[in-house]
Amino acid sequence: MSSSATAFHLAAPPTSATGGRRSRRAAVGGVRCGLADLIGGDLVRPDLGRWLQDVEKHKALAVYSPHEGGYEGRYLNRLRYQGYRFLDLTARGLGDPESTLTKIHPVCPPHLGKQPIARWYFPPEVDYRLSLLPPDAKGLVLWVIEAKVLSKAELQFLALLPTLRPKVKVIAECGNWRKFVWRPLRETAGLPSAEGSTASVQPE
Repeated sequence: MSSSATAFHLAAPPTSATGGRRSRRAAVGGVRCGLADLIGGDLVRPDLGRWLQDVEKHKALAVYSPHEGGYEGRYLNRLRYQGYRFLDLTARGLGDPESTLTKIHPVCPPHLGKQPIARWYFPPEVDYRLSLLPPDAKGLVLWVIEAKVLSKAELQFLALLPTLRPKVKVIAECGNWRKFVWRPLRETAGLPSAEGSTASVQPE
């Protein structure tokens, strides 16, 4: 049963005897809503299968979620059920993605004007998490929040990261849309498609 074919009519508010033309006009109509408005649009969209297929096929996706949030958790959990482990990072303050994710990189903690300026060296985030994966893990999903602040060159590196690290999948939140949609990160970053095809769900 599709959400467009099923609809419910909510009763219009009662009209008063002295309501005039506006009240009589409101009584004729009603509020029309579909099944998706009552139980949640993500519950009636059978696209989780396409989501898994596109993650395996393209390996790096740009996702666009509604402003109110919450929808992306359903797609994240489906990957978790498949055996993936997650590395959640925010794009703000990430620095150079190539150095932070695949190389030993320095980090300078704030000295607050009192302590001497220090520099600490951290291992590459992706390689370190890959070394900690259990034997039964299917792979590592790098979920980048607020990726819309990244430059095109930084997005291009994220799109190519699964080629450098085959066990890594990349999900980058590149913006917002009325519903949860996705497309290959290569298209968002301006790279040619690897196989000349696009994801089955894209922003309109």
